[in-house]
Amino acid sequence: MTAPLYGYGMFGPDTGLVLAVVIGFFFGLFLERGGLGDPHKLTGVFYLRDFTVPKIMFTAILVAATGLYLLSDLNLLDMKRVWVVPTYFWPQIVGGAVFGAGFVLSGYCPGTAVAGLATGRLDALVVMAGIAAGSLLFAVLYPYVEGFYSSSAMGLATWQGLLGVNHWIVIAALSAAAAAMFYFMERFESRDR
Repeated sequence: MTAPLYGYGMFGPDTGLVLAVVIGFFFGLFLERGGLGDPHKLTGVFYLRDFTVPKIMFTAILVAATGLYLLSDLNLLDMKRVWVVPTYFWPQIVGGAVFGAGFVLSGYCPGTAVAGLATGRLDALVVMAGIAAGSLLFAVLYPYVEGFYSSSAMGLATWQGLLGVNHWIVIAALSAAAAAMFYFMERFESRDR
């Protein structure tokens, strides 16, 4: 097994930081080039005008999942060393609702806000200030919400684990769902043109 590279000592913390900056730069560049630094494009899906975001997200999820599991099946990646966020059902439902409300109101998620800020969008600066204020508020309130924050723990909950099936079955089902979704989104968009 050769990956994750950092975990196997193939490079140190300094190289890791340099790689993080380089990868972050290209991630932001591709977000911006894909139009995702524009809040109108980001919120277009909520108004059924522009489906770029779900197309990009589903594509990214499928490419990443396929790559990770292919590398794992070829014994080039130890999936036990890939950290996956543990599931806390109700806190993550509430967090997702707060995130979604912020997304609809501002037109940005944290990553796209940074991309928008890098291109000089003042609305992205306001969103970044809001993200900082919200993070600070959460840190201050954490002792009062810690019980809820750690409630309904489900451990590592994945579709293949919950359904008891091979990961390729889940990837095939997600691919079929994405293909159907893409088809209907394209039809809907072409109807509006």
